[in-house]
Amino acid sequence: MSRFSLPESQLLKEVKNVFEVQSAAITAHSKQIGEDYLQALALMKNCKGRVIVCGMGKSGHIGKKIAATLASVGTPSFFMHPGEAFHGDLGMVTAGDVLLLISYSGETDELLKIIPSIQHFGNKIISITGGKTSTLAKHSDVVLDASIEKETCPNNLAPSTSTTLTLVIGDALANTLTLEKDFSPMDFARFHPGGSLGKRLLTFVRDEMRSENLPIVAAETSLTDVLMVMTETRTGLAIVLENDELKGVITDGDVRRFLISGQSIVDSQAKQLMNTTPCLISADARLTEAEELMREKHIKWLVVSNDNKKVDGIIEWVK
Repeated sequence: MSRFSLPESQLLKEVKNVFEVQSAAITAHSKQIGEDYLQALALMKNCKGRVIVCGMGKSGHIGKKIAATLASVGTPSFFMHPGEAFHGDLGMVTAGDVLLLISYSGETDELLKIIPSIQHFGNKIISITGGKTSTLAKHSDVVLDASIEKETCPNNLAPSTSTTLTLVIGDALANTLTLEKDFSPMDFARFHPGGSLGKRLLTFVRDEMRSENLPIVAAETSLTDVLMVMTETRTGLAIVLENDELKGVITDGDVRRFLISGQSIVDSQAKQLMNTTPCLISADARLTEAEELMREKHIKWLVVSNDNKKVDGIIEWVK
């Protein structure tokens, strides 16, 4: 018994069509970006209050995501349901706010009803709409044209292409404001302390480094014993010390290259293959800095040292 009533090839063709049509809509829109975006960005950047996003139905769902993205990357924002706004929530609007109104037709009744109040308050309005000559567009300070050729819904009814394009427009505004405001990874971390990225950005090397049972050897330690220390400490390196000062580092890669060169383990010592200028990181560096350095150098471990002499520990890059 078939899993579907329609041929599977037809279903896959439809899936592919959705990607192609929506991608084409985004590409077409990108070719007409101009002064209207600069005007919208200027209003949002110089806003003394918040960017308040409004939309009904699917536009409302997209609006919630846009508001959340703006807020998370340094532009204070929240979503206000236009129906609730008409029945009291307009009290949340302050003098310095900018309104971002979303309606593909530009004739959504709930949005149009709150426009007179917004204009009376003196707030600026940015609209994202496919109706360039709509009532919403006519009453907006800036209009971002989100018109499309067709929805990907087989009946050309359910918002699909239009909502995708609106979402991308929102992301474009948010990301560009991030750049203009020089919103840094650390700024991002302060707004995302509970996420994995936020944790990494706010974590220092000293918080995660290993400071006990370190793989320490002397310059005269035999290569056989070096390998034993690396194995016993379950690390991929050995730290060569002399009078408690760092002289070099040996990685498992150094050992492999040493053996491939044809040299024998017998009678070989750590000083023969140690790297005297190893990559180091300060205990006060952020964990993300250590990760970036290890990624750049294609290594798994870093020696932690604040003065290039005393070894404070080692840190492993755990993907």
